[in-house]
Amino acid sequence: MTRHGAEVRVARYPDGAVTPEDFEIVEVPVGHPGPGQVLVRNTWTSVDPGLRLRLRADAPAGYFAAFPLGKAMDGVMAVGEVVESRADGFAPGDLVSHAQGWREYAVVDPAAVQLGGVGTLTRLDAGVAEPQVFLGPLGGMGLTAYAGLHVVDALRGGETVWVSAAAGAVGSLAVQIAKLCGNRVIASAGSDEKVAWLRDELGVEAFNYRDGLDDRLRAVAPDGIDVYFDSVGSDHLEAALDHLNRRGRVAMCGSIAEYDSGPKGPRNLFLAVSKDLTLRGFRGSSNLHLMAEMQGRISAWLRSGELVHRETVFTGLDSAPRALAAMIAGDTTGKTLVSIG
Repeated sequence: MTRHGAEVRVARYPDGAVTPEDFEIVEVPVGHPGPGQVLVRNTWTSVDPGLRLRLRADAPAGYFAAFPLGKAMDGVMAVGEVVESRADGFAPGDLVSHAQGWREYAVVDPAAVQLGGVGTLTRLDAGVAEPQVFLGPLGGMGLTAYAGLHVVDALRGGETVWVSAAAGAVGSLAVQIAKLCGNRVIASAGSDEKVAWLRDELGVEAFNYRDGLDDRLRAVAPDGIDVYFDSVGSDHLEAALDHLNRRGRVAMCGSIAEYDSGPKGPRNLFLAVSKDLTLRGFRGSSNLHLMAEMQGRISAWLRSGELVHRETVFTGLDSAPRALAAMIAGDTTGKTLVSIG
């Protein structure tokens, strides 16, 4: 008897905000693995801001390709259980991560490099953490947060670091890593509830950017900031350029403010010249050499309780489009996930 499973497909590219109507859920037959392949039953799948960049006819140059219309969405992280294996090193029952999420079953080739290596099929140690944690602190989100601080030399401590989108999956980790490494951390988010969580649970100074950026930064950091971890771009990057000290650094992780509406560059970019600033774009997948180091440090912080991991979980594969829309709208906190079951 043929096994069937559901998968999410892009029905149309969003014009502005993402809506669930931009997707369709389709039942498809599930094939058996060929030589060197495994069949995985996905149990958790990731929801990330970067998916929005692929929901257009042309993804940004150098980024991952746009999702084709009417086809399965390859390049989305998931964890699951191996059901069948014809590949050395993988056996039924193994917990694995890979990059064929937003579907119930996936035939995966361990030799295929996915998402720059982050999404290549990998066996996971179920004794280290709950499976979904490998989609957050111990996976690509943790690597992005750690690598961003690393590339601007902010892991040494002793500086003032501002993190935007600080209640999100990457931002909340960057906040805590920067703090645990001995920096003074300022965090910003888009609601009073998120600000309260950052203050009360993560123990950092925080403000609601909707109350203003320039005045709030001047109030909390009258002597300026040394490092800015940027997930927003636009007016946030503009404010950072104003408040960065001489020879300050920016780790450019994303540009959420532009994902739905197009480019909104800062008007004061010349300050990068006049202040001798470093603006460093980076991708987690370009820093795979840091994965083991990151996982070792974050695992220890998770075990000791020094690092807090918060999740916003949607249930059922059919909730994935709604989860993405909610996350882009700023209605989720921490790592946004879909529990497939």
